Amino acid sequence: MPVGLIDASVANTPIEAWIDRSALGATPAAAPILTHWQLHPGGNPARRPAVLYEKLVAPLIPSVLAGVVWYQGESNVNRAQQYRTLFPLLITSWRRAWRAPKLPFLFVQLPNLLRTRPEPGESRWAELRDAQLATLRRLPHTGMAVTIDIGRGDNIHPPNKREVAQRVWRWAAAMVYGRQGEPSGPLYSGVARRGRSMQVSFDHVGGGLVAQGQDGLLQGFALAGADRRFHWAEARIVGRRVEVHSPAVPRPVAVRYAWADNPRCNLFNKEGLPASPFRSDEWPGLTADRR
Repeated sequence: MPVGLIDASVANTPIEAWIDRSALGATPAAAPILTHWQLHPGGNPARRPAVLYEKLVAPLIPSVLAGVVWYQGESNVNRAQQYRTLFPLLITSWRRAWRAPKLPFLFVQLPNLLRTRPEPGESRWAELRDAQLATLRRLPHTGMAVTIDIGRGDNIHPPNKREVAQRVWRWAAAMVYGRQGEPSGPLYSGVARRGRSMQVSFDHVGGGLVAQGQDGLLQGFALAGADRRFHWAEARIVGRRVEVHSPAVPRPVAVRYAWADNPRCNLFNKEGLPASPFRSDEWPGLTADRR
């Protein structure tokens, strides 16, 4: 059968521009967006709520789709907490429009960007990636290509686009075409405290966990106690889990990995796919009150 790609893309646009207006209007989290544009109708017209849905998506609805590939999120970084609602809304509203509740929806998690900081801390980019990971967990028939290892601090667009495409293709091959093979790198699935350390579990371990480069030493893990202050931690692979501990945190309650704009991190599976950034806590971040 003929197979083709429909390219409907506009650079530097927020997710609300791609969502049906009726879906936005029925979602309380989107009310501040609609109110803002009612009060301030000027600005870039391509960023208006629903405008790109109406011009580029709605005309395609009669088409038969095998799936969707989505790459967006940079323009919503300052409202990453809100993205946790808007991104699932986009997916479910598109599926409803196509009358295809199982329409495969594959997306790219935002890559590393900006400068690398010496100490662990808060990050809007990490919060947006976490919103994408939350969507993967929340909605079935979705797949997420992790790109935390192939971005560049000075370029919002990863130059290695072939690798981005291959990682998306892995999900399409497994989800749409039924091919064998691990589609993803390790995805955080849970954590348990064991004395002074945390034992982190993962899905999509594939052939096993590995520390890529750095003489086999894991990087990017941090621990916090009840004071919510994160400190770099030592981590080692123990079978299909990672054990994390830090002398600075004798009673850990939370663990984070690759939680930064441009983190140093190197947890992979043996298939050569990177682990997604994650956090075990749900503490309010930098974008908690941004609407």
